[in-house]
Amino acid sequence: MTGYGSAETTSDKYIFKVELKSLNGKFLELHLRLPKLFSDKEILLRNHISTKMVRGSVSVFINLEKQKGLAQEPISINKPLATEYYKTWKELADSLGANDNDIFKAVMTMPEIMKQDEQGYGEVEWEQLLKTFELAFNNLETFRKEEGKALQILLTNHCLAIEELIPIVEELEPERMEITKQRLQKNLKDLINKEGFDQNRFEQEIIYYLEKLDITEEKNRLISHCRHFLATLKEEQSGRKLNFIAQEIGREINTMGSKASHAGMQKAVVKMKEELEKIKEQVLNVL
Repeated sequence: MTGYGSAETTSDKYIFKVELKSLNGKFLELHLRLPKLFSDKEILLRNHISTKMVRGSVSVFINLEKQKGLAQEPISINKPLATEYYKTWKELADSLGANDNDIFKAVMTMPEIMKQDEQGYGEVEWEQLLKTFELAFNNLETFRKEEGKALQILLTNHCLAIEELIPIVEELEPERMEITKQRLQKNLKDLINKEGFDQNRFEQEIIYYLEKLDITEEKNRLISHCRHFLATLKEEQSGRKLNFIAQEIGREINTMGSKASHAGMQKAVVKMKEELEKIKEQVLNVL
């Protein structure tokens, strides 16, 4: 969703400049800065932008400059307001015995005394503004597509890195089972020598323990989720879906880690988590 685009066009009277910036975000948050001349079109322009931007923080800056060489709009003076200012300040100066030489100069700097009459705009100017916006938006989309290609490669590599760690876990399983077997045998010998030993209960506990150690289902689901993630990367507007799949990948990795009970397997699981954190961080950039 991160991107940048700008455009500039000219007409007989104006130079139109539009700049767009987009950042990550769960919802559409639009910041719009318009020239005063088009202030009555703000709602219309916001609605137009919202049809093109799905989510994220979007800043739109629109600037309007008058062509050089054109006659400037006439300046008008608010005479009643200026007269009232001058009269009030003159009376105050007289009552205080103060110098009133600079009162007129001060009055002319007050707000709303001098005003440059702005001419309205026509349909031609509005169409030109929309045209400039479309050009800037197209440039933004081009930027985002290039970023998206690079991001797709990055996410693919992180996901494949998780898959490549699964065979390492599988290679360590025989060693883990042998260590577990030896530990159980030792505990078995200690238990047999104790009075009140319940053979049936012990066998039930062993079966339950071995089932809890088995990570076959977790591995299969992890592979399935990774392949689903890679397939979803090719879909349009898949950011939310990718985030959900990443959560499922994390659930399987965590379960494998809790069942591993083996230093080598735990190390592989930690590496999986590192790759997953990179995925979670980057998937926020996907629309």
